[in-house]
Amino acid sequence: MTARDGPQDRYKGVWLIFFILGLGTLLPWNFFMTAREYFISRLVEPEEMSHFRNQTGEAASSPSYLQSMFDNFMTLCAMVPLLIFTCLNSFIHQRIPQQIRILGSLVAIGLVFLVTAIMVKVAMEPLPFFVFTMISIVFINSFGAILQSSLFGLAGLLPASYTAPIMSGQGLAGTFAALAMIFSIAIGAQKPESYIGYFTTACVAIGLAIFSYILLPRLDFFRYYSMKDKTEYCVYNAELETKRDLIKKAERKNGIIRSQLSGVCHALLVCLPADEPNGMEQNNPKIIPIHNPDEKPSVVAIFKKLWVMALSVCLVFTVTIGVFPSVTAKVSTVLGEGNKWGLYFLPVSCFLLFNVFDWIGRSLTALFTWPGKDSWLLPVMVALRVVFIPLFMLCNVQPRNYLPVVFSHDAWYIIFMIFFSISNGYLASLCMCFGPKKVLAHEAETAGAVMAFFLSLGLALGAAVSFLFRILI
Repeated sequence: MTARDGPQDRYKGVWLIFFILGLGTLLPWNFFMTAREYFISRLVEPEEMSHFRNQTGEAASSPSYLQSMFDNFMTLCAMVPLLIFTCLNSFIHQRIPQQIRILGSLVAIGLVFLVTAIMVKVAMEPLPFFVFTMISIVFINSFGAILQSSLFGLAGLLPASYTAPIMSGQGLAGTFAALAMIFSIAIGAQKPESYIGYFTTACVAIGLAIFSYILLPRLDFFRYYSMKDKTEYCVYNAELETKRDLIKKAERKNGIIRSQLSGVCHALLVCLPADEPNGMEQNNPKIIPIHNPDEKPSVVAIFKKLWVMALSVCLVFTVTIGVFPSVTAKVSTVLGEGNKWGLYFLPVSCFLLFNVFDWIGRSLTALFTWPGKDSWLLPVMVALRVVFIPLFMLCNVQPRNYLPVVFSHDAWYIIFMIFFSISNGYLASLCMCFGPKKVLAHEAETAGAVMAFFLSLGLALGAAVSFLFRILI
């Protein structure tokens, strides 16, 4: 390694840590969402059950209000706090140290999951249990918002490719949660007590994320990029000051001093980085912008540079959360009546399929990034995803009151889910990668926070419109 080269990411250690941290941001929410059958099973009204057993000799087939609206309220309680705290983080990230925001959030999420695992053994009435569950979801997503926004801001200091592992880790979080649920069904562990191990698994994953973050500052590659922006201004001024001092001395002294001056200047110049992947506008690669590190970047000015990427990622998640899982999780199989496919249909076709192809879509950005960050095709492709809303509403969603069933076969639902999920992962990851790269180096962390805010805004808007979509069916 020469003096003008930065350190290499040995064994992809920093990439792997960002992948694990990305996994930690969405794993808690995915564990809650995938365990919907557990939560819904604990919302059965005792009086309702006994009444139907006396009348018909079997359990009630029609769900209670809390059961039928659980998915919508769960999504709303997740996404609104996510939006609020992401918005707050966009302004407080310059005042609260990054270490406190990330480590504090991970510890808080781990504690909430620990309490959730303990509550599996605690008997509660449906309404108090529903309230407790919603409060837990609010807490998890509030701290998750701070964690996610801080993480994207941190990744903004590194080369563009280091946003991709966060997105891939988030995609794998859902896959991991879905596989855990399918394994639980396969071994027949469907009693509420079996979910203690299920939720404890999430605690272990959060612990791994905490350990990874503590290890991150010890890696030279991360230190180089995270400290370079803060020291650039000081190094530049020190260089100019040293040059002036040496030139004055050289005018008074002999040729030996002139020789020393040349050596010192050369040493200072070669210590500067050869390239600035995050430190300049990409269309001016030869200009090194110098800024005062005490000057706070303007959020409005940054938004003007990346508003297309910000609104695009917002629309991606508005469409996704508008139908997933509030509509997609209520689709009934026509092939699984009276066989085991009925048990696996939603865990496999809805949750596992979505998360696997979403992760594939996110991971594709590590191979290619088409269309480019300035291409008009990207927002057009994002807008075209709106077509998935009516497609899923016309699947075999039950119960339904107004719309007809057009795509009743399971195959239609699976095909829609594949294209829906892979487009979500790929387009969202592209937007999040391109956003911080449209600004200067000292604006990158704030740009990452702004992008995370619009991502959360899309999630919150999707949660709000999901009620409308469900009512229209």
